[in-house]
Amino acid sequence: MADRSLRGIRLGAQSLQSEEGVVFMERRETTYTCDACGTDTILMFAADAEAPHGWECRTCGAEARLQVDGKSVAVEEDDSKAVRTHWDMLMERRTRAELEELLEERLAYLRARRGAGESREKIGA
Repeated sequence: MADRSLRGIRLGAQSLQSEEGVVFMERRETTYTCDACGTDTILMFAADAEAPHGWECRTCGAEARLQVDGKSVAVEEDDSKAVRTHWDMLMERRTRAELEELLEERLAYLRARRGAGESREKIGA
């Protein structure tokens, strides 16, 4: 029985699955053109998917732009807030003069502690 089941089949060379009854998703071809090297990159996306405005060029690694009807799509600038850093948030709460005053107080405290002879031993190795 075991001898018959694998006779005549090349293992790993062919799939035993068939494409019978499989419905493929509708696709569309999308073209990206690199301004740096002029290379066109053609990608397939699902018909209902929104294609990104930029794609990395396979040749030079620069940003390739989406082409629609032979013209580059202009990237729309969104009105979202810029990323705030820690410094930006600190400056919203305090003025520069207040920060300088706090720094002087802290430095005076550290200098006084060192001058008083308080030594701290290292903990650990």
